[in-house]
Amino acid sequence: MKFNVASKTLYSSLSAVSKVINSKNALTVLNNFLFTLSGPTLTVRASDMENSLVATLDVMGAEGEGSFCLDAHRMVDLLKEMPPQEMTFEIDDNTFETMIVYPNGEFKTMAIDGNEYPSPEADDDADRINFTCPASVAVSGIDNTVFAVGNDELRPQMTGILWDIKPDRIIFVATDTRKLVRYSNSAVEPGAACSFILPLKPATVLRNIFGKEESIDISISKKSVTFSSATYRFDCRFIKGMFPDYNRVIPQNNDKILTVDRQMFINAMRRVTVFGNGGNGLIRFHFDQNIATLIAQDSSYGTSGRETLSCDYEGDPLTIGFGAPYLQEIFSTISTPEVIVKLADPSRPAVCLPSENQPDTDLLMILMPMNIID
Repeated sequence: MKFNVASKTLYSSLSAVSKVINSKNALTVLNNFLFTLSGPTLTVRASDMENSLVATLDVMGAEGEGSFCLDAHRMVDLLKEMPPQEMTFEIDDNTFETMIVYPNGEFKTMAIDGNEYPSPEADDDADRINFTCPASVAVSGIDNTVFAVGNDELRPQMTGILWDIKPDRIIFVATDTRKLVRYSNSAVEPGAACSFILPLKPATVLRNIFGKEESIDISISKKSVTFSSATYRFDCRFIKGMFPDYNRVIPQNNDKILTVDRQMFINAMRRVTVFGNGGNGLIRFHFDQNIATLIAQDSSYGTSGRETLSCDYEGDPLTIGFGAPYLQEIFSTISTPEVIVKLADPSRPAVCLPSENQPDTDLLMILMPMNIID
C-alpha cells in the first residue's frame, strides 16, 4: 500500500480521533489507530470498545488497498511537530514494515495487521430511528447540562446525559441528585420518540469534534447511537438502566420570585466565600424588600464574610442556604444578564431560569438547598 497526504490534514484527523482512546486499554491494539485505504479514501479509526470514532479523508497517489495499525501516541506527536508538507506512506503488505517519507527526512516503523483490530459489535438495523440535527442543537444541549452530570458509580444512570427524543423536540437532562438541568430545543423535529443516556466521555468528544459541523445525522438503535457528518462517524454505547423521572422533581409552586443581576451575584459569592467554609462552601442567603444578603463563615478559623446586593424580590422574607460552588456553576452556565430564581422555603429546591430563553429553547435548573445550623 502507498499513499500521499498533507501533514496538517492528517494531523487534524488523528488528533480528533485520538480523543476516544483511553490512557490504559485492556487490549494493547487499542493503543493504535486503524488505517484503512480504499481507493483515494483513507479512514482512521480509534476505539475504546464502548465508543468508536472514524475520520474520513482524501489522499493522493493511492496504490493498493488494505488496513494497518500504527501507534496513536507516536503518530500524533510526530504530526504535531511536522510543518505543512506532503507525506508519503509506504506499507509492505506482507511484513507491515512502514516507511513515512517527507521532503527532509523519513521514518521507519512496524505496523500491525489491521485484521487484529477488534471489529465493533453489530446492532440490529431494523428498528433504528434516524433524523438530522443541527450540530448547534447537540452542542448547546451538552454545554447546558454537562456540569450537572453525576459521578457516583452506584448510580450509573446519572453519570451521563439523558437525550429524551420527542417528535417535535429534543430534551437534554442531567442530574447528580443535588442539582438538575433540563434543556429543551425545538429547532429540530425528530419525528419519533425514544430516549437514551449518553455517557460523559462521548458527550464531551461529540461536543469537541462535531462543534464545527453544520449538521449531524443521528441514528439510534436499541443499544447504541451513531453520530455522522461529512468527515466523522461516531458510534457510542448507551448507559444501561432507566433515568429518573426528571419532571416529578421539578417544583411547580415556588411563589417567591428573585430576579438578580447574574454577574454581580457571581462576583459577590466569590468574595464572600473567601471567608467561608472551604469544605462545603455554604452561603446563607436572606432575601427581603429587594435586598439580598449573603453571609458565609468558618467557625474553625473565626472568619466570616457578609455582603448585601440590590435585587427584585417578590414574597415573604426568606433565609435559605446553598452551596456556593453549585450555585456558581448554574449562574455561570446561564448566559442572560439576569437570572430568575423561584423559591418556596428553606427545605425545598430552588428553580433557576434565564430571564429570557433563546428562540426554540427552554432552560430550567434546580438546586437543592443546604441545612443552615445556627
